[in-house]
Amino acid sequence: MIEASYHFPKNFLWGTATAAHQVEGQNQNNWSEWEKEPGHITDGSRSGNASGWWRGEWKKDFERAAATGQNAHRLSVEWSRVQPTRDTWDEKALVVYQKMTKKLVELKMTPVITLHHFTDPLWFREKGGWESKDSPLLFETFVRKVVNALKPFVNFWITVNEPNVYSVMGYLFGMYPPGRSEIKATGTVFANLMRGHALAYHAIHSLQPEAKVGFSIHHAPMHPSHSWSPIDQILARFFDWNWNEAWPRTIQTGTFRFFLHSIKIPEAKGTMDFLGVNYYNRQFVSFAPKSKDTLFANIDLAKDVQPSKSRNFANDPVGMFETMKWAHSFGLPIYITENGIEDESDALRPRMLVENVHQVWRATNFNWNIKGYFHWSLVDNFEWLSGWTQRFGLWGLNIQTQERIKRKSAEIYEAICKENGITSAMVQKYLPECYKTLFPA
Repeated sequence: MIEASYHFPKNFLWGTATAAHQVEGQNQNNWSEWEKEPGHITDGSRSGNASGWWRGEWKKDFERAAATGQNAHRLSVEWSRVQPTRDTWDEKALVVYQKMTKKLVELKMTPVITLHHFTDPLWFREKGGWESKDSPLLFETFVRKVVNALKPFVNFWITVNEPNVYSVMGYLFGMYPPGRSEIKATGTVFANLMRGHALAYHAIHSLQPEAKVGFSIHHAPMHPSHSWSPIDQILARFFDWNWNEAWPRTIQTGTFRFFLHSIKIPEAKGTMDFLGVNYYNRQFVSFAPKSKDTLFANIDLAKDVQPSKSRNFANDPVGMFETMKWAHSFGLPIYITENGIEDESDALRPRMLVENVHQVWRATNFNWNIKGYFHWSLVDNFEWLSGWTQRFGLWGLNIQTQERIKRKSAEIYEAICKENGITSAMVQKYLPECYKTLFPA
């Protein structure tokens, strides 16, 4: 058996990612209202106490992460907690977020703060949400409040998480709140999120000039299901632009192009210090004339991948490398801000974790400027539409007792973090079936 290793650059960030609504519990926002309506959540469940973070479980979870070699953590600030009404601020909530970020610093972990992760205050929704022309300014006001409170501990900010998912799932496919299906509204929301990002970017730099500010886009490499089909090729390019490209390319050009719309947003040009990418798997697109709800397309996983139980996710490391290549085209530092798989049995996640991290290592060897990897997620959490039916955590969760159960994948990730890489001995110990693939003779 050969002895070999794949090491990452010095100061590489290894962490996990979470979102406030999914782990805190007892939030009152657009998603908590959405959960109350029958048929919206797969198992009919509600977020409830979630992973117990607002009751203080974050302390032990952070300590678990630090003890297992993680040197960073990505979390979000819940807008509805900090600003429960248009004219009031909850200073006690801000103190909790100060304690959280201070604790991460004390544990020698870099806090990465997401300022918008899918949820909106109810008062904001009543004012028109992200369709309103006032929405970018309202968001900027919130951002300034949070940055002023947390800047002693934080200088790494993600303005908006997955604007493509928020806009398309909520306003085009109608699966997320507010459950609309209108192309024009989708474009308006997408553009206003960009305006909000731009205002937030400039506001953060005015308050904290040394800050790193960017966003996280959900990137799914799009391919035609049948390479010989011109229609499949056209559809794949169409989905690739409107899902992957439209938002981040606005940063380069100052013009937002979505479907047949073209909107000038000059204030957005250059507002990206790094690119955050959330990668889960590739998508293969084919023409489906009867699928009006999905724009006459069928979108599926690659045929040669290991799918998750729901088939919504897969172990697809080839797409990780494709995503890194795409991200490199922006010429900026790159962070993988989410990568994971639903897997309650933890049978698929260990292999997915190692093989995807290996592809990230491959990308660094092309001198692509990849600076960190954040696994989704630290602990099982309330998974949006899927409720408690999908488990993404390195640690399992008993939602009744709040007990954490360390999974095998947590041990593997611990080994990777502490080694700052993957070794042949590590793979032989945890995933001997992958040894010859990762370390060919």
